[in-house]
Amino acid sequence: MARRKSGASDKPDVEQLTEFYRQMLLVRRFEERTARAYTEAKIGGYCHLNLGEEATVVGLMDGIEARDYLFVSYRDHGYALLRGMDPGRVMAELYGRSDGVSRGWGGSMHLFDVETRQLGGYGIVGGQLPLATGAALALQYKETDEIVLCQLGDGATNIGAFHEALNIAALWQLPIVFAVVNNALGMGTTVEMSSAEPELYKRGAAYRMASARVDGNDVTAVRDAMRDAAAHARSGKGPFLLEATTGRLRGHSVVDPATYRSAEEVAAVRKADPVLALHDRLQAAGVGDESLAAIEQDVATVVTKAVEFAESSPKPEVGTLFDYTYASPVPNDTRRRPAEPLFPEVVAR
Repeated sequence: MARRKSGASDKPDVEQLTEFYRQMLLVRRFEERTARAYTEAKIGGYCHLNLGEEATVVGLMDGIEARDYLFVSYRDHGYALLRGMDPGRVMAELYGRSDGVSRGWGGSMHLFDVETRQLGGYGIVGGQLPLATGAALALQYKETDEIVLCQLGDGATNIGAFHEALNIAALWQLPIVFAVVNNALGMGTTVEMSSAEPELYKRGAAYRMASARVDGNDVTAVRDAMRDAAAHARSGKGPFLLEATTGRLRGHSVVDPATYRSAEEVAAVRKADPVLALHDRLQAAGVGDESLAAIEQDVATVVTKAVEFAESSPKPEVGTLFDYTYASPVPNDTRRRPAEPLFPEVVAR
């Protein structure tokens, strides 16, 4: 096992850092606009944001290739954007509109797009773990050099599926990277209070699995750690467990007031804000205020257009509710809507 420290990579150039800043700012502004739409009752259901985790999201996505497969937890908006899904279609999905990436029937926690190979966000804690492991087995069976990235939160490391997935992946040497985004809070409980071993990457040792921990607030460190993990899995050496330590600027979900945090804890997370830190780093590197303001304006335009697209998209027809229950036709599959009789012809008589 290895502990990867922030700044362990080759020094990135300003152009690369500027692009990372653009991507991180896109996630930040998109999520802020999402939170606003939720309070305006334009988005329903559960809604979890990547606010504070932007450096980890960007670093992980830059560390894999377009041909690789991605499985994500319910905190999935930023990954969808950075994976290449159209911001308008992502926002439309949050609005529950038919132009959304899941036709409006999935919502915030179920962003799915075959073309970009993001095979879902998953509303059940750790629900993606067995499926991602199975996908890695399929890739091994097909003898390709693609890999699977399975992202999960720190809370999911305490469920049975986590240990079952790691055990099978190590036993069969599957091409998969398990990336734990450790924001220090599994909903409202700290990692130290819920995990006997709070340094979560060390859990890979139980399965003789290569692992590392990285500063999730350093986008280049995360990118390099992810590249190393991906190269390990792609070369046939088996799975990799990567832990990125980061922070969460808001509650567990949009409606969580996070009263379990002290003022000092909130201040510490805000002080470590990765977006502001990269902004200051670029200024120190000589990037002018006008250039940074232009990025801000460009991102604002993208987010505004995404909202306009979502609000102009039609709502799904009720009759399509069951269209995607199964991938292929199933005998005796019912298409009845709630409260409709199972056998209408009997009722009619």
